[in-house]
Amino acid sequence: MGIAEEDIAKVRTATDLVAVVSEHLQLKRVGQRWVGLCPFHNEKSPSFSVNQQLGFYHCFGCQASGDAISFVREVEGLDFVGAVERLAAKAGIALTYTSADEGRQRAERRRLIDAVGQAVDWYHARLLDAPDAGHARAYLRERGITGDDVRSYKIGWAPDDWDALAKALKLPDKVLADAGLGFRNRRNRVQDTFRARILFPIYDVNGDPVGFGGRKLPDAEGPKYKNSSDSAIYSKSRLLYGLNWAKEHIVRAGEVIVCEGYTDVIGYAQAGVPRAVATCGTALTEDHVKILKRFARRVLLSFDADAAGQAAAERFYEWEQKYEIDVRVVSLPPGVDPGDLARTDAAALATAVTDAKPFLAFRVERVLAAGDLSTVEGRARAADTAVAMVRSHPNALVRDQYLMQIGDRCRVELDQLRAMASGRAPATRPPRPERPQAVLDLTDSVELQVLRLAVHRPELVSPLVRVELLADPRHQDILRALLDAPTLSDALAMTDERARPLLERLMVEDSEVTDADGADQLLGRLADEAATRELRRLEHTARQSGDPTVGRQVAALHNALVRLREANWRLSREESLLAWLGGAEVK
Repeated sequence: MGIAEEDIAKVRTATDLVAVVSEHLQLKRVGQRWVGLCPFHNEKSPSFSVNQQLGFYHCFGCQASGDAISFVREVEGLDFVGAVERLAAKAGIALTYTSADEGRQRAERRRLIDAVGQAVDWYHARLLDAPDAGHARAYLRERGITGDDVRSYKIGWAPDDWDALAKALKLPDKVLADAGLGFRNRRNRVQDTFRARILFPIYDVNGDPVGFGGRKLPDAEGPKYKNSSDSAIYSKSRLLYGLNWAKEHIVRAGEVIVCEGYTDVIGYAQAGVPRAVATCGTALTEDHVKILKRFARRVLLSFDADAAGQAAAERFYEWEQKYEIDVRVVSLPPGVDPGDLARTDAAALATAVTDAKPFLAFRVERVLAAGDLSTVEGRARAADTAVAMVRSHPNALVRDQYLMQIGDRCRVELDQLRAMASGRAPATRPPRPERPQAVLDLTDSVELQVLRLAVHRPELVSPLVRVELLADPRHQDILRALLDAPTLSDALAMTDERARPLLERLMVEDSEVTDADGADQLLGRLADEAATRELRRLEHTARQSGDPTVGRQVAALHNALVRLREANWRLSREESLLAWLGGAEVK
């Protein structure tokens, strides 16, 4: 099952790998390549390299490599078909599926997304123009959400009616139900899922509409928020409101802000901080963290992160270590949410982001600030509570630093605090295993230079070079694949597993040889190395056999090598060796 090979080839050809990678990390041009910090492992110096022309990437740190399809699979957690579909949609390429069942499944998903898209447009038009949406428009204005905001985020209004959407869209009952837009009630009558609510459309990371978050008006009955139920296209534990709009800003800033409400996301954007997302009616989950760490390593919590208690704290610490992220907290005035602060003091909201503190520092500071440190009893209570928070952190060095701070503020000896903390201190979690390192030949030999030239300028190599001229079996395997395969992708697939990491590396390295003259000298040096090995073999054979014919071959090859070196390895000037490269005998 899958997608037709010719369509996959079209997608690869039509995709600009630099543009795709730049959605997830910052790239800087260096020569013919683009470099940046690798998204697949934690590093401070950029070792991730992209060759835009060839459409390949390679990390010199963790050896991750591939093309646009493999990159999208890795960073967005998609399967192969999903990654191809993602890139095909951006390139406007229609895909053909090799399995009827798979084609039907993909078509069904598209049918549901299209249904939600129609609902987004219908609800949005109601909010803009319908008389019954007047109260909703007034409420949004009071919250500081302008008409431009309504249009940018396609906010809508679900009328207080049983089946207004179902009648307007005229979709099959099954499609309404499967898309989460309607259901059959106890009277066996089709009913809209959302009634009398302001609707915030929820999009997946690719920008496809998949569901809604509905907020009731202040004077209405029912729960404050109602979200789409989980379906084939909507999963609240894996969706983040606003990520489709914010992801590029998140990548550029290297951080993401996580909020609780949809209006908080809009408020941050209004304050000039357009890198906020919100969970969709659920707490932050590990799946959310897996998604976010593809875009940024620093996660800022813009909600009462301490309210969930110690269990949530331990999860955050676990995620920090497991996914190599840095969890911080945006400290806002009590009782003020980001949307309100954006309206009253946008600069203060932006400053709060800049001043975000590490998660444990925020919790400890909150305890110490609330405690009565003017009395012995107050300091003891504050120290006891703060130490209990510090105790759960898995890193002993971090624990000790915070214990020092607590000791200074509460006037308690550090040894005593250490004893308190050691009572229930968990064992340090084992470090996450590193990606296995491939063992590569890093010597920039003549053979490697020839292979690099074969990758970047194959027309300068293929008429002259035979696989047998290379001494290293891995180099032979790579050259054989480059000469035989129609595309680089095919060559990569044909290369032996032991040699493939080297080819992946060569695909993102610049070739110092850029023209025919340079290729002439480089191939001359390759001819020198190969002919020297052949000369030694012939000399050995001549000594063993005494055959005068072999002796004449030794003399001819020796004289050809002398002439090549006198010509400064200009292969085109030594016709006998040039012919020998093609398989002829040296004369």
